Amino acid sequence: MQALTGFRDFFPDACARRNGIFRSWRRTAERHGFVEYDGPPLESLELFTRKSGPEIVKQLYNFVDKGEREVAFRAEMTPTFVRMVGARHRDFRKPIKWFAIPQLLRYERPQKGRLREHFQFNADLVGSGTPGEDAEVIALLVALLRDLGLGPRDFRVRLSSRAVWHAALDAIGVGAAAHGGVFEVVDKMERVKPEESEARLAGLGLGAEQTAKVRAVSEARDLEGAASAAGGLGEAGEWLRQVIGSLEALGAGDCVAVDLGIVRGLAYYTGVVFEAFALDAAGGYDGRALAGGGRYDDLLKNLAGVALPAVGFGMGDVVLGQLLEEKGLDVTGGAGKRVFVAWPGEEFRVSGLGVVRALREAGFVAEYPLRAQGLGKQLEAAEHAGAACAVIVGEEYARAEVDVKWLAERRQERVAVGRLVEALG
Repeated sequence: MQALTGFRDFFPDACARRNGIFRSWRRTAERHGFVEYDGPPLESLELFTRKSGPEIVKQLYNFVDKGEREVAFRAEMTPTFVRMVGARHRDFRKPIKWFAIPQLLRYERPQKGRLREHFQFNADLVGSGTPGEDAEVIALLVALLRDLGLGPRDFRVRLSSRAVWHAALDAIGVGAAAHGGVFEVVDKMERVKPEESEARLAGLGLGAEQTAKVRAVSEARDLEGAASAAGGLGEAGEWLRQVIGSLEALGAGDCVAVDLGIVRGLAYYTGVVFEAFALDAAGGYDGRALAGGGRYDDLLKNLAGVALPAVGFGMGDVVLGQLLEEKGLDVTGGAGKRVFVAWPGEEFRVSGLGVVRALREAGFVAEYPLRAQGLGKQLEAAEHAGAACAVIVGEEYARAEVDVKWLAERRQERVAVGRLVEALG
């Protein structure tokens, strides 16, 4: 007998490749200060229909159990994450930075890169709703792919924002009631003929000039181009600009590209959205999506009654595994010593992020404050995170020096940036 269609057997060689991916995922997530969680493979059917609507049922493995309850095997992890955070969010300090590697089951037609089961890396951050949180999650995605041996020639994270799109559509004169429909059109623009997109936009009440502007925004590959096409982006544009700046400071800029053609098909996204795609030999997108996610500030409130902003993404093992096999890549290793990078004022954030990047690349678990707060609070956060020391990036950084505070010993020393990795051991 053979395995069911759309399901896989993991013989020892395949299992070794899969576990190599898992080790890399865990190692990288831990370096970024994320902690692992898990949930049950079987959930109430209502949990999925409340999130995605009744139409999701046709994609689920669902049944009525012996207790006459309608249940379903999990097809995604976000509903479980939201349920768990909603139940006990007061027990955890913010930001909540969790990751999981669940096996997911979805009833759909198997095709290349899509099966009826797969493993998926999920990372979510529940915080106070800042551009720094978006950047931290995207930086993790880039780091996950880099730790597997992939680089700027192999993939690109296409970065966009639904908030930017809302601002653009407002500037173009498209009514708020039509925004969702426009998103659905833009999400498919790369895969359908232009006249089909134009007809659908006309059906939403857009005139020829508005349609032309929507297409121009979707083809924008930087914020200036999007602002010019729309006639302004407001605060949403500045938010995305801060995300880009933080990603560049964290060393992820060469793997990220602004691309307003990305809106993501799920309606619950509220702000920054992004997708990672494999690149072909010429540097173009080869059509294979490796990961995707975004900010979902209303989902916790809608599903769990808890008003907490959040951002997250998922990355499956099927397409990723195929790409790694093509490249002849494999992974091993573990997480390093935990440190916390702090700064006495927001004017030192960019310099501090550069130190975070260097420490992570050297194998340390490096965390830092995602929102503005006093140095004392940062040091408290460092101790709470279990860091061995806090690296303080202040005025001395201009002289290529930082202060290292050893938390258990209550000892502080000044260290040259060039020998920081050596000093931290």
